[in-house]
Amino acid sequence: MSQSAVAQANVSSPGHLEDHQLISPHGGVLKELYLSPVEAELLKHRSAGLPGVDLDTRQLCDLELLLNGAFSPLEGFLTQADYDRVVDELRLADGTLWPIPITLDVSEDFAARLAPGSEVALRDSQGVPLAVLTVEDIYRPDREHEALRVFGTTDRTHPGVAELLERYRPVNLGGCVRGIQAPAHYDFAELRDTPRRLREWFEANGWYRIVAFQTRNPMHRAHRELTLRAAQQVGAKLLLQPSVGRTKPGDIDHFTRVRCYQALLPQYPAHSARLSLLPLAMRMGGPREALWHAIIRKNYGASHFIVGRDHAGPGKDASGKPFYGPFDAQHLLERHQDELGIRIVPFPAMVYVANRDTYLPSTEVQSDDEVRDISGTQLRQHLQEGSEIPSWFSFPEVVQILRERHPAEATRGFALFFTGLSGAGKSTIAQAVVAQLLERTSRAVTVLDGDEVRKHLSKGLGFSREDRVANVTRIGYVASEIVRHGGIAVCAPIAPYADSRAQARTLVEEHGDFIEIHVATSLEVCEARDRKGLYAQARAGTITHFTGISDPYEAPEQPELRVDGNAAEPLVLARHIVSLLQQRGLLGN
Repeated sequence: MSQSAVAQANVSSPGHLEDHQLISPHGGVLKELYLSPVEAELLKHRSAGLPGVDLDTRQLCDLELLLNGAFSPLEGFLTQADYDRVVDELRLADGTLWPIPITLDVSEDFAARLAPGSEVALRDSQGVPLAVLTVEDIYRPDREHEALRVFGTTDRTHPGVAELLERYRPVNLGGCVRGIQAPAHYDFAELRDTPRRLREWFEANGWYRIVAFQTRNPMHRAHRELTLRAAQQVGAKLLLQPSVGRTKPGDIDHFTRVRCYQALLPQYPAHSARLSLLPLAMRMGGPREALWHAIIRKNYGASHFIVGRDHAGPGKDASGKPFYGPFDAQHLLERHQDELGIRIVPFPAMVYVANRDTYLPSTEVQSDDEVRDISGTQLRQHLQEGSEIPSWFSFPEVVQILRERHPAEATRGFALFFTGLSGAGKSTIAQAVVAQLLERTSRAVTVLDGDEVRKHLSKGLGFSREDRVANVTRIGYVASEIVRHGGIAVCAPIAPYADSRAQARTLVEEHGDFIEIHVATSLEVCEARDRKGLYAQARAGTITHFTGISDPYEAPEQPELRVDGNAAEPLVLARHIVSLLQQRGLLGN
């Protein structure tokens, strides 16, 4: 079969994936998991009668990259045999190199309805069917072990660990997937290449040596110099392929970043660089993630991959120590260089040397050189103040876009999220905080109190775990919209479950700061304060699903602040909280 014929082949079932493999000089074999249009339409209609999962952002990104072949050689979500070996040895059960678990996690209740051989419809947030999973395996992984082996830590300061331990559901479903249609994207459509489309573009344009660059931040002059030198070093064209699926909480939104990349492209020699977007849900997994990124770029057709300092590192742990060494990723990839199928281009950080008025690799700096740099924190401060950003640091076109997104003097929204047992004093302390805030600022403050939310926003929800999670998720969503517009949201639900609080945090941190305050008043004090007699009714069995009595309360492990609602008057505690906000710069001067 000719290469063009292979490129047009369609898959009819998971057992016939070889009929839908693209063999190309760009990256080797590519496994796509989409059905033919006729088969896809038939499966789409049948999927309406199947049990279904509405995928979250991570799962949706994973599914898209499974279906389009970016996760080749995977043919679906990992079974336990594959999962166990990936976690412990960075390999699939057959020995193929693969460093990151790609799993579909579901609730116990949903898993109880399934058995090996069951089919599950995989849908987006709007209920649109995208694929069907044929269940081969149902298993309950050890998340703590996974965190320690994959991320090297169980410290929840690590965003990947926090998600794994607090938001993943307890059961994994493993098995092959059959693709019905791709997830819909309405932004930057011309930049959203599939591996097949990008490989075909490379071939049509005569690009045979391509060095790929991964990024999740806006690119400035140092990045341009690094990528340009790396491409010149290996005699390759440059593929700028930023992750736009999901990155680290608090990162600049991908819309702004992509506009910055587009503004940067003219700074490269003509016909030497291409921009293409990757819908990847990053785990911030350091060395393992770097290895994963390299495999993905091989599937997209790159021949080389740039690995910089602290690749995909999430920063520092709770004690202030970096999670990963600066060159750990480079060392891991070098060990697996021969079997990767893509060449690694390790590169040091580029720094501006003022006395030479040029950028140099940090390894070439002399002792008498004057090195200058602007950290991410300093850049944000320049933007907030409207102060000048030096021309040596970035390009005017990029700075203009960042200033549009982050105008000077703009107020940053935040959410105060009180959590604790019924009667702990959450609402009382929240009211005192609101009063203190309004004494100091004219900014809009919105209170999302547990009882009021139940009356209006969550009317009709009960107190099962699912309904409690839905209630907190709704609070998190409303708070995120308030924060997005620069407001202050003060939330005071019981919020007994760590995973739902983590979801609320994720929603808010897309736009601003999330301050979790655990009101850690003892159960004995809460019962003694109970004016409505709810605890007595719960102990008598009259009220079921009562937090602290017949339902658990999962205390936050690392809240921004923990207070005892019985240790001081509400006003004293409120002033303590306001002081924290001032220290964080959230209330201005």
